Amino acid sequence: MSESRVLLAVVTGAHGVSGRVRLKTFTDDPRAVGGYGPLTDEAGTETYRLRVTGSTKGGVIAEIDGLRKREAAEAMKGLGLYVERTALPASDDEEEFYHADLIGLAAETPDGQRLGLVRAIHDFGAGDVLDIKPSKGQALMVPFTREAVPEIDLDAGRLIVELPEEVEIHDTGEGGEVAET
Repeated sequence: MSESRVLLAVVTGAHGVSGRVRLKTFTDDPRAVGGYGPLTDEAGTETYRLRVTGSTKGGVIAEIDGLRKREAAEAMKGLGLYVERTALPASDDEEEFYHADLIGLAAETPDGQRLGLVRAIHDFGAGDVLDIKPSKGQALMVPFTREAVPEIDLDAGRLIVELPEEVEIHDTGEGGEVAET
């Protein structure tokens, strides 16, 4: 996928019989997903124009131009919808980041021990949580707060994570560390 595009929504299923779809959105305002203009698939080869027609728990209901049957809407399940990064508003807040900017960053402790890579950001209802995948071992979930993540350096491709005292770092002897509780 091109770094010039950002994932805005994923089709989670069909809604009704007339070809409408349910979307899980990654915008602050779920209904805003319809205001960014044409969206594309991951490869950037297919273009989709959509109109938000309603809300549902965790997302919105939308019509996609040319989609008129439930079967066609069901076939789109799992489709990611992307927008050109230039269509997104620039932020004046240095503490605000797009998820796409954080995914793939190296996570390190303040003393430089590598924890792994940020592979996703989740929101389970209490705020964003970084999902960090170490080179070995289980994923590490870290709250995305100023206390837990005091430094983000996009240019260097890394962020600093302050681990709670009960989490220990063990050297695997293979060039990577593993965090364990």
